[in-house]
Amino acid sequence: MKKRFLALALVAAMSVTSLAACSSSSTEATTAAAGDATEAADEEASTGVKTQSESEDGKYELALVTDLGTIDDKAFNQGAWEGLVKYAEENGISHKYYQPQEGTTDSYLETIGLAVEGGAKLVVCPGFLFEEPVYLAQEQYPDTYFILLDGEPHNADSSDYKTSDKVMPIMYQEDQAGYLAGYAAVKDGMTKLGFMGGMAVPAVVKFGYGYVQGAEAAAEEDGKNVEIMYNYTGQFAATPEAQSMAASWYQNGTEVIFSCGGAVGNSVMTAAEANDPQGKVIGVDVDQSSESETVITSAMKMLSNSVYDGIKAYYDGSFPGGQTTTMTAANDGVGLPMDTSKFENFTQEQYDEIFAKLAADEIELTSFSEGNIDPTKDLTELTNVKVTYVE
Repeated sequence: MKKRFLALALVAAMSVTSLAACSSSSTEATTAAAGDATEAADEEASTGVKTQSESEDGKYELALVTDLGTIDDKAFNQGAWEGLVKYAEENGISHKYYQPQEGTTDSYLETIGLAVEGGAKLVVCPGFLFEEPVYLAQEQYPDTYFILLDGEPHNADSSDYKTSDKVMPIMYQEDQAGYLAGYAAVKDGMTKLGFMGGMAVPAVVKFGYGYVQGAEAAAEEDGKNVEIMYNYTGQFAATPEAQSMAASWYQNGTEVIFSCGGAVGNSVMTAAEANDPQGKVIGVDVDQSSESETVITSAMKMLSNSVYDGIKAYYDGSFPGGQTTTMTAANDGVGLPMDTSKFENFTQEQYDEIFAKLAADEIELTSFSEGNIDPTKDLTELTNVKVTYVE
């Protein structure tokens, strides 16, 4: 799982705009085969998420293929889609998203093929699970450009990494965003924390490890003892099981849960609302403050900005294909939305100070070891934080 990273000057000049997640109930998005104008209009009305804009010839120049979950997941898919829509609408470019039938390489590749057949010149693929499909697609569709979020193209057994000059992989330093969230929660006065991840893919694991280390740093500074319940649900869906586990954590004293797994957040928020005013939530990927009053902050990747700037580079003729862009605190690629956060004690001044240290690489974070997702096995020098890993 060790990956190569190359930060590009391109993203240093990125304009940081706020990501606004739509506050509507989740409904089933279009399937890969669906997509006529009537269905799109009906779906947009029910979800609040813009679905598509067709060109005069019935083609769609920009496309996004969703990862597991729906386009209105208030997280990764939606954040990436909003960046695409923003650029497309500003420049009058036709656009559409496609949803795979299954979360498999074959299904993802087939859906990418549908997008290309539908006229896509550039396809956005949001998620670690697209690494192998994009590896294959870059050869199968050599005239198509790809933006791959959270991964780098490789073959099935990861023995060969290959990025063509028409593929732009974008990685994020999720552990820095998680660190900020954990640090802020403890500085705000909380000592009983939770982390509920979805699938234990590298991005989710990094969020969790950073969260623990941020909590440890704040606890050590303030002389506190902190407890963290820690679990991966194994999927990115809202389930009764995830809600039940979150509810039991809250009932046993957990004050805030970092929900890090797409629609898993819906389960955590529902449990938190039932335990109001005690139950609090930290959102993920985008600013999820509009989803529930229980959300006190969100560990954000600037997904919309990343996609917008990548598409802009394509049309400007400066597409940075063949090399990986890494989004960090140093180029404003991760952070907390302080304007909408509901902290009682943690201040903007404290945030700016800790953010600056991350941006300057003054804080060294421990990554997960290969083949391991249990923080208690890697973060062995914790002195003020006790992690209870729930399998």
